This record gives sequence, C-alpha cells and structure tokens, in this order.
Amino acid sequence: MSTLKSLWLTCFTEKLLLLPYSFLSKEGAIFLMSGRIPQNFIDEVLDRLDIIDVVGSRIDLRKSGKNYSACCPFHDEKTPSFSVSPDKQFYYCFGCGAGGNAISFVIDFDKTTFPEAVENLSRSIGLEMPPEISNSGLCSSFKNSLYDINKDADLFYRSNLRHPKDAREAVGYLKMRGLSGETARNFGIGFALPGWNNILKNLGKDEKKKQHLRDVGLLIDRNEEDKFYDRFRNRIMFPIRDARGRTIGFGGRVLSDEKPKYLNSPETPLFQKGRELYGLYEANQRIRDIENLIVVEGYMDVAVLSENDIHNAVATLGTAVTIEHLNKIFRYTSEVIFCFDGDEAGRKAAGRALETSLPVMTDGRSAKFMFLPEGEDPDSIVQKIGSKKFLELVASAAPLSQFLFESLSSQCDYSTIDGKSKLSKLVVPLINKMPIGAFKTLMIRTLCEKTSLEENELLTLAESEKNNDKFLSDRNKYTGIPDVYFGESSKQTEYQHQDQNKPNYRSAKVTKNHYSIKKSIKVPAVHTLIALLANKPELEKYLPKNEDFLNWEIADSNILSNLTKVIRENPSYTLNHIMGYMRGIGDKKQAENFTNIVAGGLFRPLKNNIGDDEKEFKEILARLLKNSFAKMEPLDLFDYLDSKENIDDHSIKALNRAWLNLSKEQNNEQMRVLYDRIIKKPRIP
Repeated sequence: MSTLKSLWLTCFTEKLLLLPYSFLSKEGAIFLMSGRIPQNFIDEVLDRLDIIDVVGSRIDLRKSGKNYSACCPFHDEKTPSFSVSPDKQFYYCFGCGAGGNAISFVIDFDKTTFPEAVENLSRSIGLEMPPEISNSGLCSSFKNSLYDINKDADLFYRSNLRHPKDAREAVGYLKMRGLSGETARNFGIGFALPGWNNILKNLGKDEKKKQHLRDVGLLIDRNEEDKFYDRFRNRIMFPIRDARGRTIGFGGRVLSDEKPKYLNSPETPLFQKGRELYGLYEANQRIRDIENLIVVEGYMDVAVLSENDIHNAVATLGTAVTIEHLNKIFRYTSEVIFCFDGDEAGRKAAGRALETSLPVMTDGRSAKFMFLPEGEDPDSIVQKIGSKKFLELVASAAPLSQFLFESLSSQCDYSTIDGKSKLSKLVVPLINKMPIGAFKTLMIRTLCEKTSLEENELLTLAESEKNNDKFLSDRNKYTGIPDVYFGESSKQTEYQHQDQNKPNYRSAKVTKNHYSIKKSIKVPAVHTLIALLANKPELEKYLPKNEDFLNWEIADSNILSNLTKVIRENPSYTLNHIMGYMRGIGDKKQAENFTNIVAGGLFRPLKNNIGDDEKEFKEILARLLKNSFAKMEPLDLFDYLDSKENIDDHSIKALNRAWLNLSKEQNNEQMRVLYDRIIKKPRIP
C-alpha cells in the first residue's frame, strides 16, 4: 500500500480521540502522541457546520429534490454521481465511492490533514482550537519533518552541481540555455545525479528518514517489499517554494529530449500542484510592488526571463490555470498576463484560462492574453529579441474583453442578424459567469453595441439564458442521480432480505424522470442492519447487550460491532457524529466500507414510519441471530442466553437443539439447572 494513503491510527482514552492522520507513515505515529483533539470539540464543530456550506464553497452544487448534486470532485465524470444530503450531513459519490461528513470532505478536497481540517473548519465558524492542540504540536511536528527532509534534498541537489565529473553535462546544459550561476543560485537550481539510489544513500540513512523521503515523493516503492529508488534521476532540479520560502516540492527537467520532459513531485501534505506557482516566491522577493504577473508554462521560462531582468513571471506546474492559482495571484497583484504559444493548442489553452478567470474578475482586477510566434516560448524569444522588446509584447497583450470578443468573431458575422444572434448566444453564458460589478456591466454594454440590442433586452436575455441553463442542467444533467438517494421516496424501491448465509439481495426499481431502470442491488442483511442503525441509532436497544456476541463470523460484522459501541458510548450521536467517530475506530479501509454501506442503505429509501424501520431491523436481527445460534457451541449458547433478560421463540428452539447436542459429560445436573433458569425467563412476543 502506498505510504501516501491515509493510515488511521486509534486510541481512545477518557473519550479523547487520537487523531487519524492523512499521509502518515508508521514512524509518523510518534507525532500523533504529542496531542489529541477532544472528541467533544470535534462534535461541536460538526454540530455548527452545514455540509452544504462546506462543500458548496468548493464545488458547484445544484439542488436536486431534497439533496444537492454535482459532478464528483474526486474523479472525472460527465454525469453527476455525487450527492450531498443536508438532512444527514453526509456526502457520497456513487461513481467512485468517496463519502463522509464535512471534515472528511475537507481532508480529501483540500488535500490536508485531519487536524488542519478541524482547525480550518473551526476557525470558519469562530471556534478556537483547544489549548492543548497547538500549531507547534500535533499538526506541525509531522509537517516540519517533511519540510526538513525537503530542505536537505534541496541542498543535496544544489551541491551536486559542483560534482566535478557527473555535473559537467548539467552545468553545460544550463549555460547553453542562457542561465548564469547567479540566477541558478537565486532559484536554488540543482541536479539529480544519474543512478537509482543517490538520494536514498545520502539522505535515507535510517528507516525514519527513508519514510520521510517517501512521504515527500522523493523515493518510489519498488514492487519488492522494502525496496526503493529515487524519483528524480539525471535531471535539472527546480525547488518549488511556498510563500515563506520553504521547499515544498520539486520539478525535474531532462537534459535531452526524452519523455517526460518535466517531472513534478507527487501530491503530498506539503504540495498540491493545482495551487502552487513556480517562481512566485522569487518574484515577491525581487519586486516590492508587483505591477503584474506573467503566467508562463515552464520552470526554464521563469528562470530565463529572470536572467533577462524580467522577474515577474510564474509558471503553473504542468496543469491548466485553476481558480486557486488565480486567487493566489490576485493576492499579490491586480493584473495577470497569460502568455501562450500562438498555435492552435495555445489558443485553446487561452480559451480555458479565460473561462477559468471570469468568476474571479471582480472590479479592479485585470486579465490579459499575449501570444508568441509559433515555435517560440518565452525563454527562446526573450533571448532573440531582448527584454525590452519582450516587455513591449507584454504591454500590447489583449485585455480579457478584447480577447473574448476577438476569439468569437471568426464564428460570427456581425453584419448579419444571424451573426449578431449567434454572438449573443456565445457571449451571454460567459458574461453570466462573472461576478456582479462594473466590469460585468461594461461587458454587457459592449455586447449591446456589437449586437444592436438594448441593454434591458440583453439583461432579460441573460437572465433567461441563466434560468434556461439551470433548467436544462437540473433536468437533463443532474437527474443522473435519482431522487431515491438518501431516502427521499419510500415508494420507488422494492426490496427483500434473506439469510446472510444464502446471499439473496433486494432488487430496486429506480425511477428517473420519464424512464425506469430495474437493477439488482446486492445488499447483505448485515449491511442493511448497519445502514438502519447508523441512520436511526435508537434501534441499538434491540441489539444483544453482550457486545462480544456481535462478532459474528460473517463479513463486516466487526463494523456493526464498532458502530454499536460508538452508539452505546454516545447515545446522542447522529450519523454525522458517527461518521467522524468511525473513522477513528478502525483502519481507513473499514471506515470506507462503513461509508459505502451507509450510502448503500441510503440509496434504498428508508421508510418514514419508525415502526417500519423497527420491524425490518428486528426481523433481520432475528434471522442473523438464528443463523449464529446454529453455529454456536452448546455451552456458549447456554452462557449467552443466560445473560439475556428475555428470550424469544428462536432462542428456545436454539436452546433445545443445544441441549440435545450436549455431550454425556456436559449433560449433568448443573446444566439442567441452567436450562430451567433460561426457560423461565420472560418471553419476547
């Protein structure tokens, strides 16, 4: 299993939850021992949060019945399979299985750790973290160790450029690309030597160091157990720094034309490539008041531009420009200039950047677009024409409004009514993405001039287009998730349960708008028991009081056992609380299984009548108990039934079978007394 997967470590002492830690190594457990977040604080955070606000602030949610729907942010899909229930404070993707509560969503979406997620969410609702949990303790101890290992790797790569033999080719390459030693020092450029284990030999001197190297992505697991090799080999190394100048990741460029040309660190607790910009720290160090930032494609573009006294360039890390990139840029400057190749691919990339920019174009912000001659990139052209002429190209970059209308002009003939109609059809949805303000108003007026429409007519059209888009989206796109999710209709699903040992599963008829889909949903009886109990914790009263007995020899009975313990220890818990608590009881796999089981139960509508749920719960439980009775040794069954206050007909039948199966040695006066005592217990009708 990859070390970058979350490992959930647990220990409960006086109802304090030892935190689960994402991206945690075995050795990382020592960092957990330094602090604990009280469970009651986590519960309070969950009580005050609304999962719709948490998820809706990060992705576009659409109302769908009682729930909210979206395309899943955790896997690629065209038809939404991601649903959020405000009633249950629960999200689930029926495509990839991601699910949980508000805290788990922030962990997965923000690529953060459990304590950081709790801290960020608590701050958003005005709660202070408990004093025993400080930034210098639990959370940052582990991350500091990762910063330290990245710093060591950074220094190691830099030192390699002074290697008398192996670095000769790398130094020659940097000189050939036009970089001086001073620029290389400013950007911390280094070199990963050829070979499979240089970083491992020099920095992985003990198991703890090896693990940290794996945690930051500098080592890769071999197929063989406990075997590793260096991720970066024979590459020019560019350290990626955060706002404080700490190395959070690396980019490596080959010296030849082999692929991949650029290789980045994987996502880690320190590094998420969709949020970071190479060169931003260096630009902020060199320029006190940044007039604008030029977004280019590669590390070398940034370094060569800086070599030519253009210090305001940044690069995305192998991804398209994101909202997170733009929000970060606009914290440093009010103007961003996108620099693209002039070919078709560059124009398409510019179009994507334009659409991404529209939602954040508040008044006072500016986005411009510049295109280089085909076959040129920033580092090649600045060396050909010099920094002065390059800056003239920057100054002549097209404003967003100009680029938007010019890019659509080839598709529309403004001189005809048809062309003007088509232009409005193309532009209005883009304008609708913009925030309300003067910039949006001026865009509408520009469109009015080009289409000869009156402003009030265009505003009416824009509103109509927005409503129509929402209607079509809700009707055709977001109805990919039927309303039966999270139990909104008790009439849409027909089901039945049979014995766990005879895998018979309920069938469901799911209705979607004008058509129906019949499908067989495999739901073992114990899963329905878990789903019902998680949604209605008051059903716990029907479970055996002897918790050891809950460890049936059937799949996932341990989840039922853990769930029962949580509810008995915390009678007031809702599904939202249980979800957070269950993540700490077992390992991550068990927590994921629990989420899937609960979501599967929610997919089948639960009856609105509590009596129906009780009846179903008791019937399934009785059937499982009956099956388990048949497997119990006679003496164990006697002991179990003797511990119960009441017995039912199934128990009596099982008791009689057990009596007949007693050995001669066991069939004695003591067992007769025990038998009589059990038989005389009050009967459950």
